[in-house]
Amino acid sequence: MPLGLVTAGESHGPALVAVLTGLPAGLRLEKASIDADLRRRQLGYGRSPRQQLETDTVEVLSGLRQGRTLGTPLTLVVRNLDHKNWMWGMSPFEPEGKPEGKGVKVVTLPRPGHADLAGVLKYGHDDVRNSLERASARHTATHVAAGAVAKAFLATIGVTVAGRPLEVGGAAGDDGMREATDAARKDRDTLGGVVEVVVDGCPPGLGSYAEKSDRLDARLAFTLMGIQAVKGVEIGDGFALARLRGSEAHDEIDPGLIRRTNHAGGLEAGISNGEPIVVRAAMKPLPTLMKPLDSVDLETGEAAQALVERSDVQAVEALSVVAEAAVAWEIAVSARDKFGGDAIVDFVAAHRAYLERIRWPRTP
Repeated sequence: MPLGLVTAGESHGPALVAVLTGLPAGLRLEKASIDADLRRRQLGYGRSPRQQLETDTVEVLSGLRQGRTLGTPLTLVVRNLDHKNWMWGMSPFEPEGKPEGKGVKVVTLPRPGHADLAGVLKYGHDDVRNSLERASARHTATHVAAGAVAKAFLATIGVTVAGRPLEVGGAAGDDGMREATDAARKDRDTLGGVVEVVVDGCPPGLGSYAEKSDRLDARLAFTLMGIQAVKGVEIGDGFALARLRGSEAHDEIDPGLIRRTNHAGGLEAGISNGEPIVVRAAMKPLPTLMKPLDSVDLETGEAAQALVERSDVQAVEALSVVAEAAVAWEIAVSARDKFGGDAIVDFVAAHRAYLERIRWPRTP
């Protein structure tokens, strides 16, 4: 059974939920490891006050007993602690009594760069909040929790996944990224940036060129482009390869089937080739500005300034955690497709047998 993931929940609703299917039985999961990744997602220079309001931890409703998966759907829940202030405004049924708390006012000021206007037009909403709640990056918490499970799954076959920020607002290095963030905060503006995810220990043979939907590079691009604010993805040297000659661009093969370089980022024809898989994602500046952009009031049709809510100055470090989780999930999907197994011991055994068949890793 292939790995599957469905998430649900709104930014200020009661909770965020992820249902994972297809996990083999017997996989050991540690609550502390999942919570640690959830906390990493909330950290980073330039984050908003909401990160102090929420302290994300995971609850498990099904599929796990005494720390080991059962082979049945695994349901993960992350509570929205701030929901107590939004109970009337985010009530699932028509609320009774006097409006109180947050979210009671109809939002009619869409933000440029957010899902606000496109969502209202597509779904026929008369309140922008009906779009912005689900489109919010808040729900990436569930993907991070699922990614932590995927990393535990991949660790059983020696595969690791790690993300890191490369630049913020065009500045690289810790000092540069902080200086750029401070300058944008002073101007009441926001920044984007670039993150990188590296997968080590991945054997050759994950993915396929048989169908485009089977290509691992396509899956990775799809999952990263599905993260809020991501506007570009490259694998390996990506766009730089378009500026090189073939004699410079391709990774020559030495005895032992080892590559001299890794311009391809560990993927050829949609299949892993045994080198580290390297992917990068570009994040646009966040659309909620403390100095709002021009917009139009959907109720009056008149020019106005966009909605202002709490906003990060930049969330590139958080994106590196979310991208790490997304990549881990897709690598796990491909590994599950390749090696199968109803129990984790079967999955590990199939991986071992495959490496023996292809005699990997090889020595010169």
